[in-house]
Amino acid sequence: MEKERHVLVVFPHPDDEAFGVSGTIMKYIDSGVPVTYACLTYGDMGRSLGYPPFATRESLHDIRKQEVEKSAKIMGLTDLRLLGYRDKTLEFEPPGHLASVIKDMMDELNPSRIISFYPGYSVHPDHEATAEAVLKAVEDMPPSERPALQLVAFAKSTLDDLGDPDIINDITGYEDKKEQVMAAHISQTGPLLKRLAAGTVEGQEAREAYLKLEQFYSYDID
Repeated sequence: MEKERHVLVVFPHPDDEAFGVSGTIMKYIDSGVPVTYACLTYGDMGRSLGYPPFATRESLHDIRKQEVEKSAKIMGLTDLRLLGYRDKTLEFEPPGHLASVIKDMMDELNPSRIISFYPGYSVHPDHEATAEAVLKAVEDMPPSERPALQLVAFAKSTLDDLGDPDIINDITGYEDKKEQVMAAHISQTGPLLKRLAAGTVEGQEAREAYLKLEQFYSYDID
């Protein structure tokens, strides 16, 4: 991991980094690799207002901003970029706009690796729009200059099409901090945290799924 020049993480919502990537982010940071997290929206149109509800539709914007800032602090991430696009509308941005924004960041940061969602396997329209923009930005680069793509896929009904993940990061030693990162997004993660804390078979399975390994797919652009 220490061989990477710079890692750029691009997701649409606060908390997207928490579930399957935060252990990897912390490992990169602890290895001395600069990491930038570009979060495209504030996630303020999300259905969850807390468990039990403690946010309102009006207050959720500020709450989720504070949550992702807390998450970044726990991870030791010093370059958090909140781009402020409207939640649940990324698919309606003008063609090429998001790709251009991402390309500008790549030109600035010169990352050797990008972490984002896998197109077609990430369920939410904002996730898919983000994945497509990342791919478009990278496709438009000369092949010799393209960063490696390390992508998250979680559309369970179709994952068999992709086969097994080919990047598997053991995050042993980061379990407690990852749980803290997830807890930072408490407006969204309450039920999951309750499952993780349960002394049940389901709770143990959840801990194994979220706190032991983080799995990704590489993506080669022809």
